[in-house]
Amino acid sequence: MRRLGSLATTVLLLGAATTGCTAGDDDGDGPGPEEAAAELAAGLAAGELTGVAFTTVTDDQAQAAYDEVVAGLATGEDGPTPAVEVGEVTETEEGAATATLTWTWPVLEGVDGGWSYESEVALMDLDGAWRAVWLPSLVHPGLEDGAVLERTTIRAARGDITGARGLALVTDRPVVSYGVDRARVPKRQAVADARALAGLVDVDAEAYAARVRAAGDQAFVEAITYRREEVPAGLVASTGPLRGVIAIPGERPLAPTREFAAPVLGSVGEVTAEMVAEDPTLRPGDQAGLSGLQARYEDQLRGEPGVVVDAIGPGGEERELFRVEATPGEELVLTLDVDLQSAAEAVLADVRPGSALVAVRPSDGALLAVANGPGNDGLNLATYGQLAPGSTFKTVTSLALLRAGLEPGTTVPCTPTLEVDGRRFTNYSDYPASALGPVPLRTAVAHSCNTAFISQRDRLDRDGSGDALLEAAASLGLGLDHDLGFPAYFGSVEPPASQTQAAADLIGQGRVLASPMVMATVMASVQQGATVVPRLLEQVEVSVPEGVAPLQATEADALRSLLRSVVTDGSGAQLADVPGPPVLAKTGTAEFEDGGRIATHAWMVAAQGDLAVAVLVERGASGSSTAGPLLEEFLRTARRLGG
Repeated sequence: MRRLGSLATTVLLLGAATTGCTAGDDDGDGPGPEEAAAELAAGLAAGELTGVAFTTVTDDQAQAAYDEVVAGLATGEDGPTPAVEVGEVTETEEGAATATLTWTWPVLEGVDGGWSYESEVALMDLDGAWRAVWLPSLVHPGLEDGAVLERTTIRAARGDITGARGLALVTDRPVVSYGVDRARVPKRQAVADARALAGLVDVDAEAYAARVRAAGDQAFVEAITYRREEVPAGLVASTGPLRGVIAIPGERPLAPTREFAAPVLGSVGEVTAEMVAEDPTLRPGDQAGLSGLQARYEDQLRGEPGVVVDAIGPGGEERELFRVEATPGEELVLTLDVDLQSAAEAVLADVRPGSALVAVRPSDGALLAVANGPGNDGLNLATYGQLAPGSTFKTVTSLALLRAGLEPGTTVPCTPTLEVDGRRFTNYSDYPASALGPVPLRTAVAHSCNTAFISQRDRLDRDGSGDALLEAAASLGLGLDHDLGFPAYFGSVEPPASQTQAAADLIGQGRVLASPMVMATVMASVQQGATVVPRLLEQVEVSVPEGVAPLQATEADALRSLLRSVVTDGSGAQLADVPGPPVLAKTGTAEFEDGGRIATHAWMVAAQGDLAVAVLVERGASGSSTAGPLLEEFLRTARRLGG
């Protein structure tokens, strides 16, 4: 609490020996009481009392006393600026009058009318000129000599982010902040302690020391904040000899773990200078959403701050004059399942390349897990990655072929190679020889025969438009444009610019791009037998756009049959003994150029019961060998969890 000076009282005592000595004339032609009151009100509203006539103090003394009284109401760098209006002016006796002043202080952004009240000022006629009598009570009737006003913001409780079953994803959790308290030691010692603390907690020593050096004498300068359970062993003992270092317990809005859906949820931290400049309701030191959903839904989550104004007496005693309670932030409800999200992140924990795992509930499109691996460097590959989906896209191509008249048993040629417009296409290196030759479409899907799919390209482009693949993709939820309320990429199927590109598109290369989220959505659509639109925020409504050709029951049945063969007879055989309902799957290995060399992304997608999953590993050997074990582990865990 700010301690008080005694300027207001000192001014009165010094002024007691002074007679009227500023504005006004002694010839009786000075302002009357109404004019004097109006002049005073204008000066108070402007925060400028120079030239205002007072009885026992100079205008400079009144200015200093007023500034001290109201300094604690400041809401910005320019100081407090009230609206002051003159009400009734009443002459109480000859040469004396009172005027009612109506004050309105903008003490809190968004409070209708601000803080309004009335005070009274005494006016006296001295030698024909009316002057105001300076007393703190003219600023507020509750102020005695030596008292000041102080405004304190009441921070609003931040809204939680919750997930499935109403469980908290982000809520206040205990933390411990380590830093230097400038009030405990001299500046030189504080800077030395800052360097020592920085070394212990692994922050930039020079940058932190500079912050401590520049801070005020009473400031606490935070170096690092730990979750309470993550405070390093021995840190308390190590900081013991550093007299300027203290640890402050508190709470911060945090997810269950540091990694939990971090690229999607985002973070909360101290506002930046840029944020303060853009938002007048923010103050240095405030906490706000800095990224992800925390930043996008900041207005909803942070609530509305409150304010309390106290009269602080000469001895530090407080008396409340005005209060507006804070309005807590509103809850942000997501579809994420805390158990499945944790399971997905555990699956990816030891994957060193970039990776992602997304789980969708086919029955309603709810995103149950959106996990990003530790190799992503904070990037959100799960919902916004844009990569070639490889052979997982053959699910889309299969639908297009079914619509073109093929059936799961239709014979297609699976040759070792196939040349299109001078480009030679092959199957993957260990493609089984037993699956070569004239084979049913079911076998081509099960073993992911590239040449079989490319051989059917003329069936899909009879009118030259290339729309068949695009329309099939849309029916399975790929390539649709939605605002889901968070960064989401739904993939793209661009019209091919050449015959070779059209051939590459059929096997998920060429110009086809997708995210793990949308590939999980494709599998969800197959499993549900209808176009699925994924959703993450309960408050954001989603629907299938107009013009999308619905997935027919016969088409869905055929697709499920094809994708089941991947597990029973093909590249997804490792999923055959996963307990629970039958598993559908598709593997994918997508080539891309990396520094002049050809590298591959590894994909696998699957559906089981009311769960559809996509796994991506950048720079993986193959879908079945790299992504497959991760997907299998997740499905088994989901079954144990009841998913």
